[in-house]
Amino acid sequence: MTEQSEQRTTPPAKAPDLWTSVEDLWTWLDANRTRDGETGLLLRMLKLTEEVGEVAEAVIGATGQNPRKGVTHTWEDVQGELCDVVITALVALRTLTPDAEGVFGRHLGRVTERSLGPSTATRLSDGPAPRGVDQTP
Repeated sequence: MTEQSEQRTTPPAKAPDLWTSVEDLWTWLDANRTRDGETGLLLRMLKLTEEVGEVAEAVIGATGQNPRKGVTHTWEDVQGELCDVVITALVALRTLTPDAEGVFGRHLGRVTERSLGPSTATRLSDGPAPRGVDQTP
């Protein structure tokens, strides 16, 4: 797995804007929901658990841990399933608040500062430093 985790892919020439896509997906799901109210909300949150289960299934398949099935997935499949988890979580967050971007940004800032320290959190907001360059003031 080391080689897989170190492997980098070139991003698409123009990736879709994250928060515009989240809003568009939320709008589409909201227009096509089959349940309203608290039930609809709970079902939207449960979708996240389904997606996490698909990550587990892909990891088991990529490692061949089920001797009856053998290797059924690739690490690229795992990457895709992880992306589905992130997308589903962001759409679920948007379901709870129209300010999903702000809520997520503030929370990410708190987690980053708590984990890496205040100077790192500030530095990260300015963009990533080149590898091997210390930007400590």
